[in-house]
Amino acid sequence: MPDSSTGSDSADRRGRRDVVVPMRLYKTIVVFSTMIAAICIVGGFFLLDAATLQVSVFRRILELGFDAIGLGVGDDVLSAVLAVAGLGTIAFGTAVYVLGTRFRTEGMGKSQEDSDEDSTNG
Repeated sequence: MPDSSTGSDSADRRGRRDVVVPMRLYKTIVVFSTMIAAICIVGGFFLLDAATLQVSVFRRILELGFDAIGLGVGDDVLSAVLAVAGLGTIAFGTAVYVLGTRFRTEGMGKSQEDSDEDSTNG
């Protein structure tokens, strides 16, 4: 049986740790983490598109830039680098969003799966 002074032991087993912050900081965290996550995910798919689509405008600009500085990059190498960068950007955006959901304010209470109360919906 979990000790009410330490919270639910099921939350500790899963590793979820909510951080209680003031409302102003919570709003800032939610806005910026959501914005960063959205930009990273869209940017990651943009990079994946450039990696897989040989006629992408972004890919062509990169190829022209590399040619201008005298650096010859093969199509396979450029595709691999763009794909890894795209997947990495998507993973980073996902991590930012997940970490942003760990914050809550004092009045929010705990998430539904952490509460010890019985549901009265019915």
